[in-house]
Amino acid sequence: MRLNLLSLVFIFCSIVLSAQEKKEDVLKFSMDTKWTDEVDEDMPWNKYPRPQMKRENWTNLNGLWEYAIRPVEDKMPAEFDGKILVPFPVESALSKVKKLVNEDNYLWYRTRFETEDLNNDEKLHLNFGAIDWEAVIYINGKAVGGHKGGYTPFSLDITPYLKDGEQELIVRVWDPTDKGTQARGKQVQDPKGIWYTPVTGIWQTVWLEKTSNDHISLVKNTPDIDNNSLNVEVRTSSLSQDLKLKVEVLKDDEKISEVERTLSPATNFAGFEIDIAEPVLWSPENPFLYDLVISLETKEGEKIDEVESYFGMRKISLGKGPNGYTRIMLNNKALFQFGLLDQGWWPDGLYTAPTEEAMMYDVEMTKKMGFNMLRKHVKVEPARFYYNCDKMGMLVWQDMPNGNYFRDLRIQAWEEEDAIRPFDSSIQFETELMEMMDQFHSFPSIVVWVPFNEGWGQYDTKRVTKWVSAYDTSRLIDSPSGWTDRGVGDLVDVHLYPGPGMEMPEEDRASVLGEFGGLGLTVDGHMWWDKKNWGYLTYSDKEEYLDRFEALIKDLVGLKSFGLSGAIYTQTTDVEGEVNGLITYDREVVKINPERTRELFAPLYKEPEKFKTIVADSEEKPNHWMVAYDVKKDWYKSMNKADSWKQRQAPFSTYDNFFLPEGTSWDKNEDLYLIKEFTIDEIPESLILRYYLDKSSMEVYMNGKLLTKEKHEGGRKRHYRNQLIDNASDYLKKGKNIIAISVKGESDDRSFDLGIYTAGVKDKKEVANTAFSETNKK
Repeated sequence: MRLNLLSLVFIFCSIVLSAQEKKEDVLKFSMDTKWTDEVDEDMPWNKYPRPQMKRENWTNLNGLWEYAIRPVEDKMPAEFDGKILVPFPVESALSKVKKLVNEDNYLWYRTRFETEDLNNDEKLHLNFGAIDWEAVIYINGKAVGGHKGGYTPFSLDITPYLKDGEQELIVRVWDPTDKGTQARGKQVQDPKGIWYTPVTGIWQTVWLEKTSNDHISLVKNTPDIDNNSLNVEVRTSSLSQDLKLKVEVLKDDEKISEVERTLSPATNFAGFEIDIAEPVLWSPENPFLYDLVISLETKEGEKIDEVESYFGMRKISLGKGPNGYTRIMLNNKALFQFGLLDQGWWPDGLYTAPTEEAMMYDVEMTKKMGFNMLRKHVKVEPARFYYNCDKMGMLVWQDMPNGNYFRDLRIQAWEEEDAIRPFDSSIQFETELMEMMDQFHSFPSIVVWVPFNEGWGQYDTKRVTKWVSAYDTSRLIDSPSGWTDRGVGDLVDVHLYPGPGMEMPEEDRASVLGEFGGLGLTVDGHMWWDKKNWGYLTYSDKEEYLDRFEALIKDLVGLKSFGLSGAIYTQTTDVEGEVNGLITYDREVVKINPERTRELFAPLYKEPEKFKTIVADSEEKPNHWMVAYDVKKDWYKSMNKADSWKQRQAPFSTYDNFFLPEGTSWDKNEDLYLIKEFTIDEIPESLILRYYLDKSSMEVYMNGKLLTKEKHEGGRKRHYRNQLIDNASDYLKKGKNIIAISVKGESDDRSFDLGIYTAGVKDKKEVANTAFSETNKK
């Protein structure tokens, strides 16, 4: 069939219009927060950005700059398109631009600033909190330097490029969003589900800082509570003369210790071990912080440079809990860490919260609800976020922001080999990882590094994990969080939606539930868009949602008896079309009353009893059931009706399931019926069903009574789920008992296994936790 010219033109225009509509559709949604109107357009984010190495002499450059979006082949623009409010990303409403850039264009920024005359012994540093992704910096038309990586701060000495009077600063940014292998977190060109709007350009504070030629460039504080000491690592510029480096420790503004060392010319590093007598330990219950003053002085006592820092005396480690399991320890005591998956996105500012108060509202609510930890998920926040977590006593598990590589670098859970990452991409990833660890090392709130999330770009897992562990021995390593475990790191991490479930602790690794829950609740008037909203399980009825949430938490409590050390519920807030949050995206509605959550969470912070086995599941030990595919009426009420059945070893599967022990083949054309007799000497208060229910539904009967009905609930089914059954005395009796189960398949590939256990918590041995202290309830 031939197409005439008019038809070709029509098709071309349709394609162009369709592309434009899709591009506009990405940014057509908007939503304010209660802080949107509080943004200071003259000087947003006007607090010192680097609290771990603070100087008084600084100038905030945030505010209205000029911007332009131009094709990458074009030269530096002579004319700009309009104004942009820094530090908000160009795609955000708060930037006042709200435009897409994509990989074919550069985003250009321009501003001007005045500087004082510098003497021969002074330097002026230009600092950026974060730019996503690749930046080149120009001062007065000359390239000063650049940086690749969207999440870490960098600094440039601009002294040689200054002129008299007004200075011109131009920043050129290129960001491929989801087109490359760079770390990008949840950003995609086409947001939907768990993937969000692109973020491009400057998204953290830009500031100037004047120092002497000889100056301090990095401080890393590492507490050692076992030896009552603090290790301080100080990096400096390459010194031009003999200088004294002095470190003073202050407690409640009173100097308690002082050390100093003479440094020779060309030196750029010094390390100190400082005694801290009778240290006050930092914890969620008592987040006590010591102050540090670090200075460079001449032999005559003239101060050349001085920075203020701080530290918390805390230790994160592994050890044996009271039940003999490997557990996460804080200050040498087992502490269950229960937190929220914290994405850190904002409807008005995307990556950048409108104000610091807004940013910390999420943490305040996390604490108020009764959590003692958050997992900062595939994003790195401004340094002031962690500073406030230090002051509030909020534990942080910090992710490296991997990208989601569906085609090239993503591995499946059953794959035995890691992805093969290109060499240049590996170097870039590891450079950014080291920068993150260096810049945020001194924050005591950060207790776990997470190099990889699931299979997102997971490569050389063993090598990378061992390097991270060796580079920072003061923290635990979770690598990877969920997905494909390689037997390295400090944690065995399971992701299970809705869950909960776990893998058993190992001799040298603790067990955690790195993600679970994900219950969605849509709240009319507080949703991001008119497209499909998403949750692992989504409800429109609030009472049904609350009932399911309460059941999840009760199920979670029993896992402590199996040695679970921590759990992370998905998630803090809704994000765009994802409605899994405990708070709506605009932060207007808290979906569950914090008083109710604190009450629900209280048993999680108590000491667990050790579980007891009534019927073992196949992961604990080989187990047999009486099995049939065709049964008579009331088959579940008596073992007498099972005489003609066959004894078979669990688990049961219609396919070769990589995640289960070997068991019995299940005919995919048949329903499965199981029955077993067991004996108990005493009746427990509750039961825990530990089961693997893959693409099936089940009915469980105990002594002829229906115990529960359950079905496969989406999410990933690589692990067993635990379910608490209250009022066990309604179903059990002393002596012989009969459990009977019918399992109906929902697809050809399905699997099943089940065990029965008892467990509980001890009321007399509560673990101290900040969520329940009077101070933190305020």
